[in-house]
Amino acid sequence: MASQMNQLFCSGLEVANFVVSSGLLKLSWAKILDCYGGFNPDELQNLGLSIKWKAHQQANINILVFTTSPICTKSHLQDSKQLVSSTAFKESFPVFEFLCNNGNSFSIHKAAIALFADHFHELLQLKAECGRNSNSLIVTGHSLGGSVASLFTLWLLESLDISLAKRPLCLTFGSPLVGDKGFQQAISQRPAWNSCFLHVAATSKDSIPRLFIAPHDLNSMDLDSKSDDYKPFGTFLLCCEDGCTWSENPEAVSELLMAVETEDAGNEEWTVNVYSRIIEQLESMIVRKGISQVNEPILNSLRAGTTLQTEAIRIRNEQLLIKKLEELEEICMFNKGKAFDPAKKLNVIKIKMAELEWYKKVAKANETGYYDCYKKQLSRRDRDVIKHKKFLTNYWKEVVAQNERKPQKQLVYLRSRWLYAGTTYRRMVEPLDIADYYRDDGSNYVSNGRSHHYIKLEQWLEEDEKQSRFQIDTKKQNLDVILTDDSCFWAHVEEARLWCKSLKTADVGMISERVCLRQKLMEFEVYVMEQIKKYAVSSEIFLKGSSFMQWWKEYEMLIEPHHNSPLTDFIRNCKFQQYASGCLVLN
Repeated sequence: MASQMNQLFCSGLEVANFVVSSGLLKLSWAKILDCYGGFNPDELQNLGLSIKWKAHQQANINILVFTTSPICTKSHLQDSKQLVSSTAFKESFPVFEFLCNNGNSFSIHKAAIALFADHFHELLQLKAECGRNSNSLIVTGHSLGGSVASLFTLWLLESLDISLAKRPLCLTFGSPLVGDKGFQQAISQRPAWNSCFLHVAATSKDSIPRLFIAPHDLNSMDLDSKSDDYKPFGTFLLCCEDGCTWSENPEAVSELLMAVETEDAGNEEWTVNVYSRIIEQLESMIVRKGISQVNEPILNSLRAGTTLQTEAIRIRNEQLLIKKLEELEEICMFNKGKAFDPAKKLNVIKIKMAELEWYKKVAKANETGYYDCYKKQLSRRDRDVIKHKKFLTNYWKEVVAQNERKPQKQLVYLRSRWLYAGTTYRRMVEPLDIADYYRDDGSNYVSNGRSHHYIKLEQWLEEDEKQSRFQIDTKKQNLDVILTDDSCFWAHVEEARLWCKSLKTADVGMISERVCLRQKLMEFEVYVMEQIKKYAVSSEIFLKGSSFMQWWKEYEMLIEPHHNSPLTDFIRNCKFQQYASGCLVLN
């Protein structure tokens, strides 16, 4: 059972089936009841809510239970629906700042975040203890305790490397919604996190799960939520005495919760008893979607699924709700179809890269090099490359953006799958962007023109190379075909040519400017020689039609005849002719 907890579930149905069939749901609820056993609601009813937690060990599974004292009921929450924005507690309590992506903000239920903040130091110690334990972990809670359990689980997930560590599973019972649409989206963008949450709601007896949902018209298909609207996340298991259904679609969950005919349980003890009875019944039920016995014919699987959802729980306006759930599901499926999946385009990417490789070979045969061949834009083949470059760039920009939305620990795992391909793309395509930039009379590309996705791809490679160092000898054999390591090499060449032009036209009296330009050119010499010594540049740079050799001709006219440096010796003595074979011995 513990080993199964660490698998990635493909859908909310798999999560729900596993939790119910494995007995984890019953076990978690039993531990919650155990925590409530020490409370006396009659004595504590007039006191403010406080959070309690208790850790249990069951075989190789740890269960961490969050509850409130006294038991949190509708009366406690009725007047505390307020959300607090992440910008409001950014300075004073930035614990959940990791959920902010690209400057977006979110809001959390004020009562839940306040309880979390009040016990932060104790929870910090508890988090450290969880990190040291190798057992599988279930974090569970009831009512407002479930909200705190959700926040604690998110906090744990942020610090885990999911490629190595066991992911916690959060099970809540009768929990109010925790945050707004920004909060829900921040979690949904991380599928590995979203699948860690299962929320159980006794729809017909417990009104707390639906308490913060704003009423709206079922006939409306306006999905744009107000900034102060609560939104569900994770998978919801909606139950009553007659059956249960599940959904991981936030809009559908909201609709189902609002459509259920709810009878208030009356007091906190009765609500607790409702969950106890439902969990007993769940063990004998099959949580499924898409198969149902109904009076009217089932027209399609989508209709079957939505009909099952409505007939499994007591709802109002059944036919109207079925229609809206179908529309929501179709929207969800359409958005999933539009979702960017890097793996699905890999074959196309390989074809586009192969086209550029062929272009590179043809350009080299013309003694020009693909950088200068593309920069001149003389043939139809050059224009075809523009289309390939655009496709590849859009693809890798999306890959980088998608990975940046992942948690830092998860990002390391994800990017390792794409790092080699991304590096090859960057070294092949960024020179073409540089050619476009300087063809349009640009200057200082590295500071003013470089795309963010190139910067990130290079940064991730540098981080990876800290753990795996390359040997120079591995490159000597491939100098004739390799791509230059520094994808900004041609930008440095273009800047050096601009310096030569400025030095040539500078007035003789402008001594300081001329000295500065000469110093920059000498630094460029050193940079190029360092790349040569590391065998990190393609032999293409020495083709007679290349911009680098054009720079050399311009530079040689400006330097004194007696000027001597490693690079001038290298070029004047034609040592670059031996460079491509990897046979050149460099001191």
